[in-house]
Amino acid sequence: MSWTTAADLRTRLQRLWERGEWLRSLVDGGEGLFPLRLAIKGPSSSELAERFDAVRTWIAEIAATPRVRIEWREINHRVLGMQRVPQAAWVDSLGDALVLVGKRRDAAQFERLLEITRARQPRLVAWLAQRPLQALELADDWERMLAVVDWMLAHPRPGLYLRQAEIASVDTKFIEARRGVLTQWLDLTLSPDAIDGTSTGAAQFATRYGFREKPFRIRFRVLDERLAVLPGVGRPDIALDADSFAVLALPCRHVFITENEINFLAFPDVPQSIVLFGAGYGWEALEPARWLKDCALHYWGDIDTHGFAILDQLRSRYLHVESFLMDRATLVAHEAFWGEERDQVTRDLPRLTANERELFDDLRDNRIRHGLRLEQERVGFGWVRAAIEERAYV
Repeated sequence: MSWTTAADLRTRLQRLWERGEWLRSLVDGGEGLFPLRLAIKGPSSSELAERFDAVRTWIAEIAATPRVRIEWREINHRVLGMQRVPQAAWVDSLGDALVLVGKRRDAAQFERLLEITRARQPRLVAWLAQRPLQALELADDWERMLAVVDWMLAHPRPGLYLRQAEIASVDTKFIEARRGVLTQWLDLTLSPDAIDGTSTGAAQFATRYGFREKPFRIRFRVLDERLAVLPGVGRPDIALDADSFAVLALPCRHVFITENEINFLAFPDVPQSIVLFGAGYGWEALEPARWLKDCALHYWGDIDTHGFAILDQLRSRYLHVESFLMDRATLVAHEAFWGEERDQVTRDLPRLTANERELFDDLRDNRIRHGLRLEQERVGFGWVRAAIEERAYV
């Protein structure tokens, strides 16, 4: 039977609730969406005669639906005579609709949030109207989130770590877990000069609103004990903040960069050289270290499309960087250790050398094998030492 039931009416009302329009109407203080008409599909003329008792039961159930007003239509049946059946159900008010879908408490909660927001941060009422259901999900945190906004308005671009912001019942984890919504709120409430518009995304929350960031650490090992970095320590493994690394100005001839920690720890000795533990994509922290421009830079990454993409990105800051062990001979010599790269880089990389571009194209176009990659940790250290000696780094 395809006749509309009382449960069908509630399901349709539930779908309307999920669109958020009912709560949105509360922001304007009106009920412009009501009265609401819901069409009813009932029995055909033949079904009236063939299933008369079932039709009477169906009509009684529909008519007994609380909080609705039935719109009837009359049918002059050739056998049964004049009959009256429901053709629509009218819900006259938002209050009636909320009862039917069991959302009176949610609506009351929303009105409470609306009242609080109008009193404390009226600029956020527009956000509330746009995302009413999300607001309900945040109801338990609402006043603490408003407290964050209050504090930021009183302390624009505070120059502190998030941990130092003294907000009642709010800690760093609370803010970090709600950065997405707080970003939207702060953008609506703070003055433009309190926002760094170039810093976007959750990871840039602190920078965007003038908090101090945790310093980026650059880790390096000294490969020649004659480079006296720490008195009494021949080949130290050191991690410095980026600013300190920038002024270090070591008298290096060679700087090797590797993405694998064991390769970093076991890298062979090379005169007047250091090795950096790389950070994958992104080289902003190295840029202030101008003294690196006077060193020969050697990047050792995976032989796959992402490895060459990282090399290309590094050359956008240090054009003179050379690849190390990212060549066809190394790839072929370690065939037994080939793996698969599932998500390949397909764009062109303009900063590769001719030989690098040729190998990159073979990998990107799957000419050797589909998704071919050789991870740098698969390269034997005998091969590494031989490459260093062959290139006269020692």
